[in-house]
Amino acid sequence: MASRAVISLAFAASSDAFSGRGQVLVNDPEFISRLNSVPDSMWTATSHSFFDGQTMDDARVLLGAHLSHIAEHLNDTRPDSVYAAVQDVPADFDARTNWPGLIHPIRDQQQCGSCWAFSASEVLSDRVAIASGAASPVLSAEDLVSCDRGDMGCNGGQLPTAWEYLHRTGLVTDACYPYTAGLGSAPKCRSTCMNDEAFTRTKASSTYAINGVDNMQKDLLMHGPIQVGFQVYRSFMNYKSGIYHKHLWEVIPEGGHAVKLVGWGFDPTVKSILGGRYWTVANSWNTNWGEQGFFRIVRGWNHCNIEKMGPPYAGLVATQMAGSSIVV
Repeated sequence: MASRAVISLAFAASSDAFSGRGQVLVNDPEFISRLNSVPDSMWTATSHSFFDGQTMDDARVLLGAHLSHIAEHLNDTRPDSVYAAVQDVPADFDARTNWPGLIHPIRDQQQCGSCWAFSASEVLSDRVAIASGAASPVLSAEDLVSCDRGDMGCNGGQLPTAWEYLHRTGLVTDACYPYTAGLGSAPKCRSTCMNDEAFTRTKASSTYAINGVDNMQKDLLMHGPIQVGFQVYRSFMNYKSGIYHKHLWEVIPEGGHAVKLVGWGFDPTVKSILGGRYWTVANSWNTNWGEQGFFRIVRGWNHCNIEKMGPPYAGLVATQMAGSSIVV
């Protein structure tokens, strides 16, 4: 009994020392060195200028996704027959190469818990472009942050609620309503553009949750990127490259994050028990984080709850070209 207690205390001390509790720096060299010395790790860690001088308490503000489980949203999914029509799912797929010029670039949420708004607006932006077959403007994350009364701006939001706003209200363009909440405070909702555009919102014609890895892949194949949420552990902040996975000694998540899923793949060189299958995901921490703003994460194991929590969500757009504008 005494030896078990010692082991338990030692594990707790180790976990606490390398967790994000307290005023530990995100770019702590000792922590990064430990991450890069883990045997059989499938990814490498580094410091990022995005987090210069920030403690984990500062960085935790970015994790604004209030996650729920897919089991709570099964009535909001599409019929299985929709996905049954897709017979063959390729071993790898990337929306950026499948729809060149139509996937919008990495953005920067800055010091606001608006990941839920950025990823939702980015998915809708991409799907409008894909449905119309033509490049389209970036849609406004600020519209969601400031005007979606069902969510809480820089204090976070829920994926299903955000998509309800995209369906019922829609978004103006980012040029019309640019992002100004980056310091952590959402300005008052606007009803006029900050440029000379008409204040016209683009809507999702329908929205839905997505249940299961196969359906996530098939939905992305058919319509474009989807929004997903996952639990973030401290090590994720220092991700540089490779296939991300949390470590066994990371037991307490720092919060929930929402991101844009753009594809998947397989790395045959990986020898880890987790395998080489991965998701390719767009983050909203600028392009100097991760793999030029993107990251890969283990696929098929519900790692960090990325396949169940959120839940995975998207919407369809019905587009009709009217000159050079998109009317929805």
